[in-house]
Amino acid sequence: MINLVLADDHAVFVDALRTVLTQRGFEVSAVAGTVALLLQRVQATRPDVCVVDRHFTDGDAIDHIAAVVGTGVKVVVLTADGDGDTVVRALDSGATGYVHKSCGVAALAAAIHRVALGEVVVDLPSPAGPKRSPAAADAFRLATYLTKRERECLTMLVEGLGTAAMTRRLGVSATTVRTHVQSLLTKLGVHSRLEAASLAVRHGLLNADLFDRSG
Repeated sequence: MINLVLADDHAVFVDALRTVLTQRGFEVSAVAGTVALLLQRVQATRPDVCVVDRHFTDGDAIDHIAAVVGTGVKVVVLTADGDGDTVVRALDSGATGYVHKSCGVAALAAAIHRVALGEVVVDLPSPAGPKRSPAAADAFRLATYLTKRERECLTMLVEGLGTAAMTRRLGVSATTVRTHVQSLLTKLGVHSRLEAASLAVRHGLLNADLFDRSG
């Protein structure tokens, strides 16, 4: 059973979340309504995963993710903030899950299970409108040059998989995986796997519509 600490400053919401997650087989050892209490609860109970909102009256939870992760606890950010830069900032701070509140309880439960297994999960709603910033438009243009296998590799980079795990999933050699990864880095104009994953998350490059258009 996966043990959780839930942190959200909306008492009614966090109580309801505690109920539904318990019904889905999770153990909720504590809840917190402030960042200060979050850190106390985590240190006291040492859960497997901490599910935390972003904004609290006493601060931005993303500023404290590193402290939570430093105790050996995995962090899933559950928030209504779907800004790409915020997602990247949360992941860079050590979070391994980022779920938009509009995605629902089933998506959150699945994300918690995957994060507990060591995966990186980002679950955001599809962009509402067709307008893109110049930077996003350029990123999408570059992404259209990726092959199907390179897109698969990019997806796995966003999930946080290394070469060995990618090799097992694709059923190819490590050399072949490295070749695909280097090719997608070159096409996207980035220099590292982290940069590629951050670019994909920030601009929604894993959107299925993009892949359909590019063949």
